[in-house]
Amino acid sequence: MKKIALTLLVASVSLMAADGAALYKKCAACHGAKAEKKALGKSEVIDTWDAAKIEEALNGYKAGTRNVHGMGALMKGQVASYSEADIKAVSAYIAGLK
Repeated sequence: MKKIALTLLVASVSLMAADGAALYKKCAACHGAKAEKKALGKSEVIDTWDAAKIEEALNGYKAGTRNVHGMGALMKGQVASYSEADIKAVSAYIAGLK
């Protein structure tokens, strides 16, 4: 019985885990499929950034404390609904696109 409960718990946690690839879909329109573009011709290309740098930037945009190239308000709206787990997942996904 304990094995079944543990298996169900692990399965439900896996289903709740943030999916970086799915989260990145809305980013790809501006940043490119492989994060290789300057978003709206303004931002830095982020395909060389590591996960920690991406996470820091996204957290700054979400908090409203980052406004690089005038993209603060736009990016704040993009990440407003992201949880901490979402930000970590999408950051890891982008960093893995290299």
